[in-house]
Amino acid sequence: MKIDFISKIKYASWFFYGAALLLVLGFVLLCICGKSNSFFLLNSFHHPVLDYFFILFTNLGDGIIALVFCVLAIVFYRKKIYALSLFYAFIISGLIAQVLKRMVDAPRPKLYFANGEFTQFIEGIKIATQHSFPSGHTATAFAIATVIMIVMKSRKWQIQILAVATLVGYSRIYLGQHFLLDVLVGAIIGCLSGIVAIDLAERTLKGVKKWSKNTKASQEKSTQTSL
Repeated sequence: MKIDFISKIKYASWFFYGAALLLVLGFVLLCICGKSNSFFLLNSFHHPVLDYFFILFTNLGDGIIALVFCVLAIVFYRKKIYALSLFYAFIISGLIAQVLKRMVDAPRPKLYFANGEFTQFIEGIKIATQHSFPSGHTATAFAIATVIMIVMKSRKWQIQILAVATLVGYSRIYLGQHFLLDVLVGAIIGCLSGIVAIDLAERTLKGVKKWSKNTKASQEKSTQTSL
């Protein structure tokens, strides 16, 4: 089943419209407040219940959990093109995020505010200090969400899935792991990776099908020749 680029956007229109709106609002906030103040603003409200919630919720963007989800989809999901798309989305978004992290090597909030300007870090979690840009958790969450939305071809759950991916992104700021810019760019990487992943999965399965067909034809021809 071939899905062209326009159809990809159409199938998940509300998801992409919502993501675009959030990105615009995020970049506007970043331009108005700047890197530090936007972080302080988004990280200003803490509560023990929210602390516990986001400590757990942020794991939805964790690489290991995402990989397990993709492997299970490949093994058990009947439509292999969609399962393979999830796996490719995870790989592509992860590779791009990790390469950029090493290239930019931006300090995370804990190191950036090493002078004690910010102290609202949650106890019980490990706070990283390097490779802040972009957010890998956010990239993974939006990549998988994009594939799911295109696969479902339904507007029923698009806002809910967008909310889940967005909360994963926000959790990275809430937990003091990333700045707003890290999360915004991570979301862009994720959405684009999801679209590319489906196209790549289509090409992969088409190539496998063609190879299988040619192999079968070659074997039949060889059998007829031997007879």
